[in-house]
Amino acid sequence: MSDTSTGATSAPTEHPKSAPADRETAGPLDESEANAVRPYVDLGGVKILPRPELALRLEVEEGSKRVVAVALDFAESTLQVQPFAAPRTSGLWHEIRAQIADQIRKQGGSVAEATGSLGPELHAQIPATGPDGGSRLARFVGVDGPRWFLRGVISGKAAVDAEAAAKIEELFRSVVVVRGTTPMPPRDLIPLHVPASAQDARPGGATS
Repeated sequence: MSDTSTGATSAPTEHPKSAPADRETAGPLDESEANAVRPYVDLGGVKILPRPELALRLEVEEGSKRVVAVALDFAESTLQVQPFAAPRTSGLWHEIRAQIADQIRKQGGSVAEATGSLGPELHAQIPATGPDGGSRLARFVGVDGPRWFLRGVISGKAAVDAEAAAKIEELFRSVVVVRGTTPMPPRDLIPLHVPASAQDARPGGATS
């Protein structure tokens, strides 16, 4: 589920922003809200704060070779994050949730809406694509920020275990989004790149 756009292209509907009440102080933060001296790993559209036992992987689109998502392995779970451009005054998460739910149901999966510490989220059972069949559990979370929207997909232990979930939600809130000043249509993926400070980092590889 590492789409590089958030879905439909029909005329946008104005929705309120969906974010925790303390987002501006507890995250996810905009670059203008973050502590400039903290040792973040710069991935372009997002910055990640290193921590023990955190593994970072970059997901790459096969054809274009561009980085389309950041996967964070932590607490026996995986958090995939993607930053998107968004309108200044309205939010994207309300509409995108409905689109994600529709896509999962069309794939033969099931989905239920819930409310968590980040606000509205989706709990999904997604059919596996491998020959063994079955399904995997995933949580879809999202936060609307100033001119950006950050989507997260949580899988592994944090999809079912409260203690692991709290750790992954805190990890999601530690992400800093770098919207930049380049004009972008709402729903376009904010460009991501390999961190310049990690010479051994490669698309698809791991760095810490």
